[in-house]
Amino acid sequence: MKLALTLAAVDPSIGGVLILGDRGTAKSTAVRALPTLLPTLKVVDGCRYGCDPDGNGSRCTECLARVVSGEKLHTRLAPVPVVDLPLGATEDRVAGALDIERALVRGEKAFEPGLLARAHRGFLYVDEINLLEDHLVDLLLDVATTGENVVEREGLSIKHPARFVLVGTGNPEEGELRPQLLDRFGLSVEARTPSDVAERVEVVRRRDAFDRAPEVFAERFKKDDAALRRRVTNARAQLANVESPDALLTRATELCLLLNVDGLRGELTMLRASRALAAYEGASTTTMLHLRRVAPLVLRHRLRRGPLDEVGSGVRVERAIQELFGAADVAS
Repeated sequence: MKLALTLAAVDPSIGGVLILGDRGTAKSTAVRALPTLLPTLKVVDGCRYGCDPDGNGSRCTECLARVVSGEKLHTRLAPVPVVDLPLGATEDRVAGALDIERALVRGEKAFEPGLLARAHRGFLYVDEINLLEDHLVDLLLDVATTGENVVEREGLSIKHPARFVLVGTGNPEEGELRPQLLDRFGLSVEARTPSDVAERVEVVRRRDAFDRAPEVFAERFKKDDAALRRRVTNARAQLANVESPDALLTRATELCLLLNVDGLRGELTMLRASRALAAYEGASTTTMLHLRRVAPLVLRHRLRRGPLDEVGSGVRVERAIQELFGAADVAS
């Protein structure tokens, strides 16, 4: 779980992270801890959408107007946003809508940005994502495909960038995700209740220590958090220089064919995830070991499930890896 979230922080183009598992396994805790571990972003000062000053990706209409008018865009540093999307949120709250207060007080039509705008260049978190209403799922799918949020209502026509990493958690016993949404997640993990006595004792001990003195607990791990933040920052800077041999992509394709994975997202995501892992570990070239480590995260949720299948998808991926990867691959 922590590895998947870290890889998504290093390279957001990997896609979202889906975490399914038992209740009380710290799924939400892990996601909400992300802001303290992420490096800051450069954003356009005064922009309500946190646009990239370098113009990477699309810009909002307000920043475009400022550029066209010849105004110089000033920058500032801001934390990477991690935004919660509640299950009961309305479509107006998510996508944005008419600013009612401004309309009543000034008689002006103005747009009030929603959660998608706040999550731009960051993370959008949905707890119990398998219970999310269909109309919100459709909205997320549209925005995830285009990277832009388009609002046409109440005489308003607004378009702004909305590129984010979607993170979803949930309990599979409460329902399954729609296949279209499931396919949009780059990585998927299963969170299980620890079965080791010592590990469970340590988890409970740490939780109790946090409840008694949160500030003291945070100070205890401050250096570890700073070290992790530096590793993520360095990995982002190194990512473009990491090489991926053709042999690695060939092996990823062979694995997808062996597992009968639909589409090409499996290979592409494995390539990006293995490159992010190599950068995170300070390597200049991705290896078969990197590919082998990320393959279960990438493929677990992409397998077809037959009515007579008795083996879980995670076990099927592991078996395919054992069959395809030889001892020489692990060392190379």
